[in-house]
Amino acid sequence: MRVLYFFSVWLHILAAITWIGGMLFLVLVVVPWMRQGHRIEAGAFLRETGVRFRNVGWTCFGILLVTGTFNLWVRGVRLENFTSPEWLSSSFGQTVVLKLAFFVAVLVVSSVHDFVVGPRATVAIERGPGSPEAMALRRRASMLGRLNLLFALVLVALGVMIVRGALW
Repeated sequence: MRVLYFFSVWLHILAAITWIGGMLFLVLVVVPWMRQGHRIEAGAFLRETGVRFRNVGWTCFGILLVTGTFNLWVRGVRLENFTSPEWLSSSFGQTVVLKLAFFVAVLVVSSVHDFVVGPRATVAIERGPGSPEAMALRRRASMLGRLNLLFALVLVALGVMIVRGALW
């Protein structure tokens, strides 16, 4: 069981690195490139890379869900803990619940970004890179992406607190 737990934690961290690293690449490399005036190529680039990264991201979410659930189970967390006032009032329980809430928020924001705003922005950018519609949708997609990156960094901090102890 110890080897399986080690593998699960390793895979959990690898999935988080892949997902967060991809978002950082978009924020630190792709967005600045687009702002330098490469808007004509941006629509096709965003369409192609967006679909690929969406697939990678949602695969990572699945891995994170499965490994995170298993990791909590190995640490003794069971469904009945989520109805136990004693467990819920502990710093460990509160941290787990907060991390799960942020994970759900990430899934919601990612869904809106990946399946609604992002595709609309890509189409609008391909039609007219400098159009008001394209600019508004690009800003909305960018805001959702940044919000997800912020949530991802909070998730990392909460994961560290689950393992090392909460700050409160």
